[in-house]
Amino acid sequence: LLSRGFDPNARDEKGQPALTLALRDGSAKVVELLLGHPQLSVDAPNAANETALMMAALRGNLPAMKGLLARGAAVNRPGWNPLHYAASGPSVEAVTLLLEQGAAIDARSPQGHTALMMAARYGSEASVQRLLQARADVRLRNEREQDAADFARLGGREKLAEELARLAR
Repeated sequence: LLSRGFDPNARDEKGQPALTLALRDGSAKVVELLLGHPQLSVDAPNAANETALMMAALRGNLPAMKGLLARGAAVNRPGWNPLHYAASGPSVEAVTLLLEQGAAIDARSPQGHTALMMAARYGSEASVQRLLQARADVRLRNEREQDAADFARLGGREKLAEELARLAR
């Protein structure tokens, strides 16, 4: 389709760019073809303002993340950003890659959430430890006055919550 002029930035009826759909569905060959297209807009957001790098980070898809970064995908964006998504997923390697690329460690979502908060509730404990090693601020609170320890408790991770609370003192 691409060789016949199909727009690599086409969207589905819900506003999802083709690249984001391919990443969501785990279609590695489609991702590779789209990333190779010179007219691809790597930072095209979907209706929820999510980019392909955010989707790849959530899935822990390192090859796609590296391809997107090589094409100039934005590591830092206002509001939710790729590091929030990586921290929510299973891959400490995705978190590490974004940190190495200059991701703002304490960037805040519109609700004031940090990557450390997201990792404490949803991500791997290895991601929590990686963020702490990179000096994530464990004392930050969101707009509901919750910190990373509170997020760990919400995720049923009492031991982690205790450790984070101790570090926040």
